Amino acid sequence: MRTLRCLDGSVLDVVPVASLDRGGTPFEVTLELRRDGDRFGAVGERCGYFLADLARRVDAARADGSPQAARWPDPDDRFPDPPAGGGGPREPELFAFRYRDRGDVISAGELRCALRTSSMWVGRQQSAAGRWRVARRAVIEAWGASGRGVRAVLTSAELARFLAAVLADVDRAGASATPGGPGMPGAPGMQGTSPMQGVSGTPGVSRTYRTAGPARYGRATRPAR
Repeated sequence: MRTLRCLDGSVLDVVPVASLDRGGTPFEVTLELRRDGDRFGAVGERCGYFLADLARRVDAARADGSPQAARWPDPDDRFPDPPAGGGGPREPELFAFRYRDRGDVISAGELRCALRTSSMWVGRQQSAAGRWRVARRAVIEAWGASGRGVRAVLTSAELARFLAAVLADVDRAGASATPGGPGMPGAPGMQGTSPMQGVSGTPGVSRTYRTAGPARYGRATRPAR
């Protein structure tokens, strides 16, 4: 499920495209965004490692016996916690991928995933017999080069399937998303650079990868909340 059905009825495809070294060998990926089959943007230079780590953390959070399970009985509400000392943002980010290189224009695209909590009264209105149902969802928002935005809302199970599908395409592209693999952070003999560690918009910067919190740059249009 690397294809997302957005709230406006459109379909967003997130397609990993292999990054090649000087010898033509794939070693990482960039994400190409396609909306209803048309090119929408390109984001996330060298983001395969980060997505693989996020997939692992989502699976761990969903597992029975996890710290999240004690607070969220429904597995669909269980997501990785933001890093310690992250300041407790109201909508913690799981990832925020922007334009690929430092030389790219800002409008090349953006793909962001944030956690949002909602409350719904279950039971008859104005009745003490009801209760509040608190739920968490992953909200994926994408902006294209034109500034137009789309949004999809996922449970933790749907997010896990989305990440698994993207990573399967990474493998088919011949690029490794395994920590310590060739060209990846932590590989022997290479200086480790980490693509956007953690969440809450913490920038992770390497020579060709750059991310930033959503309020740092202006953009033409955002979908209505």
